[in-house]
Amino acid sequence: MNQTSASRMEAACSLLAESERRYLLYQLATDRTANIEDLVTQVAAWKLDVRAVEIDKETRQRVYVSLVHNHLPRLADYDIIDYDLRSGDIVLEDGFDDVKPLLEQFRQTEDELEIRERPPL
Repeated sequence: MNQTSASRMEAACSLLAESERRYLLYQLATDRTANIEDLVTQVAAWKLDVRAVEIDKETRQRVYVSLVHNHLPRLADYDIIDYDLRSGDIVLEDGFDDVKPLLEQFRQTEDELEIRERPPL
């Protein structure tokens, strides 16, 4: 394995180590595009292991801030997603294909049954 491949693998592992980023990508992998409000609700539900309708406004806000100020920029830096905060649109980019096999392995070991039972990425 050359240095570039090793660096890319380390970056992928680092990116996917955070559950919120994985949850975001699981949801995006289904449609390849989504609105941030929908993603916030689903990420929060999986994170707290509750139904989406049980997520309160304060929790939504906390997850929104975390996604906007941390997770979305990191994924965008690696060309895994592209996002526009004005419209709220988030789209998978070509870099997703680089992390997809590793993300699939993570998906199969998640605690959340709903995630594990989803079709393969």
